[in-house]
Amino acid sequence: MDAIRIKDLYDLGHTRAAQMLAACEYPWEALGQIGETVLAVGKALSEQEYDHPCEDVWIAKSASVAQTATIIGPCVIGEKTQVRPGAFLRGNVLVGDGAVVGNSTELKNCILFDGVQVPHYNYVGDSILGYKAHMGAGAITSNVKGDKKSVVVRGEERYETGRKKFGAMLGDRAEIGCNSVLNPGTVIGRDTQVYPLTSVRGVVPARCIVKGERGVFPKEG
Repeated sequence: MDAIRIKDLYDLGHTRAAQMLAACEYPWEALGQIGETVLAVGKALSEQEYDHPCEDVWIAKSASVAQTATIIGPCVIGEKTQVRPGAFLRGNVLVGDGAVVGNSTELKNCILFDGVQVPHYNYVGDSILGYKAHMGAGAITSNVKGDKKSVVVRGEERYETGRKKFGAMLGDRAEIGCNSVLNPGTVIGRDTQVYPLTSVRGVVPARCIVKGERGVFPKEG
């Protein structure tokens, strides 16, 4: 059986969206609830610990946000997180603690768990990135199929998501190499590494290495 349920991919102790995610079986079921979850989280945050610079935007006082970053609500930026120059957070975005949102990185309708790094020229849309997941420079999630049909997750079984916009689900500590493309409906298991310049689609199990056209191999040790 494909290990692609919320419980298979994520430690919910590392996100403020834990309650919402725990109520879902599969991670893509959460994509339509991110906006309302961000608003609920933001309204419950301490005014002593979070600034509220504009409507539906909450930024931890300990976070570092470049003046040239653009942030559109609903959005929550966690404690000690860095948002670097030119970043574009364009709504329905929940960023955890100790994360890095890099220069020219764009986020849209996504959850970044604590410790996630998307530090250089990344696009993350309609996606959930688990604890300490990392995307190398130029790696992106492709969230719409070319034929504009609903996204199907393809593993040992086919999972009809009913969603036309669905990027990727990265398990905790997933590592995505530079300039890789995660095609619509990609699910990457915990502790899996994707080599640079790789086009990935479907389900990749936990603790594997994806070596481009050479295939998928279990990690040693």
